[in-house]
Amino acid sequence: MDMKENQNIEWKTSWRDEYLKWICGFANSAGGKLIIGHDDDGHVTGVEDVEKLLVDIPNKVRDIMGIMVRVNHRKKAGKDYLEIAVEPHPYSVSYKGQYFLRSGSTNQELKGAALDQFLLRKQGRHWDGTPVPTAKLNDLSKGLIESFRKRARESGRMERAILKESAPGLLDKLHLLEGNHLKKASVLLFNSDPEKYITGAFVKIGFFRTNDDLLYHDEMHGDLFSQVDKTLELLTTKYLKAAISYRGVQRVEIFPVPEAALREAILNAVIHKDYASSIPIQISVYDDKLMIWNPGTLPPEWTVGKLKGKHPSQPFNPDVANAFFRAGLIEAWGRGIERMLTACKAASLPEPEFQNEVTGLWLTFRFNTKALVGIGQPESRPESRPGSRPGSELLDKKVLSLLRDGPLSKTEISNRLGQKTISGQLNKIIRLLLAKKKIEQTIPHKPNSRLQKYRLMDVDKLKEIE
Repeated sequence: MDMKENQNIEWKTSWRDEYLKWICGFANSAGGKLIIGHDDDGHVTGVEDVEKLLVDIPNKVRDIMGIMVRVNHRKKAGKDYLEIAVEPHPYSVSYKGQYFLRSGSTNQELKGAALDQFLLRKQGRHWDGTPVPTAKLNDLSKGLIESFRKRARESGRMERAILKESAPGLLDKLHLLEGNHLKKASVLLFNSDPEKYITGAFVKIGFFRTNDDLLYHDEMHGDLFSQVDKTLELLTTKYLKAAISYRGVQRVEIFPVPEAALREAILNAVIHKDYASSIPIQISVYDDKLMIWNPGTLPPEWTVGKLKGKHPSQPFNPDVANAFFRAGLIEAWGRGIERMLTACKAASLPEPEFQNEVTGLWLTFRFNTKALVGIGQPESRPESRPGSRPGSELLDKKVLSLLRDGPLSKTEISNRLGQKTISGQLNKIIRLLLAKKKIEQTIPHKPNSRLQKYRLMDVDKLKEIE
């Protein structure tokens, strides 16, 4: 026995009945061997009462946990030791009502949300696939369901005949119903306020000068599709300062985190989050880095190394992941992390860092600060100098002129300016006008509402643009 303790090997110098917990942990994971009569330094110490233990141990395992194990008598250097071989079990095994799981070279007791997830998994189920008895079909947003139909139609990942079915029929094809009840995934995906049923189902973003110095923050609520869109928009328009350059008259923005990598990171956090934890996803932005904390853990026996390498898709919330896949937002081959790493490499940035903890997973993007204007600092690139780009210095006045006829959304403003999409420049102008109190939001208590519009605060201010 010259190998080290690992996921499948545990050494003990002598037998104690409490080691039944270790057998329970092996049975609930990938199986393994408990060696009695061996120390942590690799030496056989021997064990007494071998004949008695050969009878007692299998009987205690059977009587207390209801399973069978093989207890083998071994000998080395003239000393006796025991090898207890435990097979992985397809159902959950408990030790006097307690559940244990082998994790690395440790034996962990499962409690709370972790225990719920374990028991569901042993039954071939998952958290987002369990029903919400109090949620009704009428609680789902028709607009969100129609928006999904449009995305799925464009992605080509669902048959058009299915997309034409009624809302219950579509949900059933997406495996989001259990009998007459909605599953948790359907509430997360198609209810405009899933927090009525699932506490903590939102995203928090904060800008920090230091770990204990928070400058400002925002929260993204609503359905999961909207959370992804709003989080990405807010990060790229408010929290991440882009380096600005020009190719002729074309403005080029380079963000400290490639947008492709940032998008994959947000999608991964939302889809793989442990929503049973009741804790929101938390994104912390600093001058030199962006950190995403997701209260969801890696699959059992997975390491950060495996996560960063080629691996099969194994979503924490498979029903949620399936809907995102059908909508064309993710791949189904577990390539999100690989695409994230590739995007950072192409931008000559460090690889994102992953840190797996008992309570969740940290993802850190470090910035190339020398190449950036500086987060949270005034922009000193050509855009801020009059005449650097024809007409750019007049954009704020154009926006004010448009609002003279009444409130408009960002999309409506963008369209009237002749833009195909809402540009980063327009977002910055709107934030500036809000800060100067020249305009205001029509729904100030919900700044990220999809129905949000902007209006002039004082008509007299029109004189400034005439």
